Amino acid sequence: MSKYWSDLVSELKPYVPGEQPKMANLVKLNTNENPFGPSPKVIEAIQRELNDSLRLYPDPEGQALKDTIAEYHVDFGINPKQVFVGNGSDEVLAHIFQGLLKHDKPILFPDISYSFYPVYCGLFQIESAVIPLTDSFEIDPNDYKRDNGGIIFPNPNAPTGRYLGLGHVEDILQANPDSVVVVDEAYVDFGGETAIRLVNQYPNLLVCQTLSKARSLAGLRVGFAIGDEDLIEALNRVKDSFNSYPLDRLALAGAVAAFEDKQWFEDSCSGVIRERERVTRELETLGFEVLPSKANFVFARHPGHEGAAIAAKLREQGIIVRHFNKPRISDFLRITIGTSDQNNALIKGLDAL
Repeated sequence: MSKYWSDLVSELKPYVPGEQPKMANLVKLNTNENPFGPSPKVIEAIQRELNDSLRLYPDPEGQALKDTIAEYHVDFGINPKQVFVGNGSDEVLAHIFQGLLKHDKPILFPDISYSFYPVYCGLFQIESAVIPLTDSFEIDPNDYKRDNGGIIFPNPNAPTGRYLGLGHVEDILQANPDSVVVVDEAYVDFGGETAIRLVNQYPNLLVCQTLSKARSLAGLRVGFAIGDEDLIEALNRVKDSFNSYPLDRLALAGAVAAFEDKQWFEDSCSGVIRERERVTRELETLGFEVLPSKANFVFARHPGHEGAAIAAKLREQGIIVRHFNKPRISDFLRITIGTSDQNNALIKGLDAL
């Protein structure tokens, strides 16, 4: 702590990202990265952009990407003015917290959820109230029928992987017409149904997604939100008061190409889903309890062993999984779905234990 710090900095409890260890022959299953590389068309698009134009600022509006995202969701009646793009979904979420969730009443989110939410509340000095998941680690829409300044939850939830059907999402929307409801869909492409189809029915709905997971572009940092034009205008006002050029030329070109290669996207998601189902079966054979997952990871615990102990023993074998030393989930491991070989190594390592 330094005497030069502001009081706000002194009180912050920053987000702790997944470990990025530098180990040889590492089986890295701790940060929910896609095991399959990005579309070759993304690489080609980025290479075409490597020219003298890099001396110029990128389009501050990212209009080509907004147009592409709107066209991709044209069946839901989305137009480009309903799309916001940012430097990863974390930046998009930061603008959402500051521009749409900072009110006199506390915002609501689950007790077991994306751990960046309480960090943003601390950074932007937003009051919050955490809502416990059920005993089966599910979101109960009835728990969100209370006075609030906004609601946010991941769907599928992280780190549990459980998915809330759109009918239940509508229950929350209908019960809170005067609050913004943010559905954070980082993992929805691995088996869920997007709430984007509901955007034009509910002016209080904002859906946030990322290209880091299903489109395998975690290193490019591209996120977006879709909602009513008034909500998007609020995000643009915050962005233009913070950083008018959030996405560089390479990111914009790669993101457009990622949306255009639908076949690669579908094949990648299908591959992850197949491996997730296989890993779930293998873990259950070994005695694990595995929560139903619609994400690119599983959340599992073994009744006979502590989660921290299993994670430590796997690490000795060069296999890294995510352990959260938090109430209710300290015996769970969040295991990213890797390639077939990586998943085989995981199961072999667990079997040896």
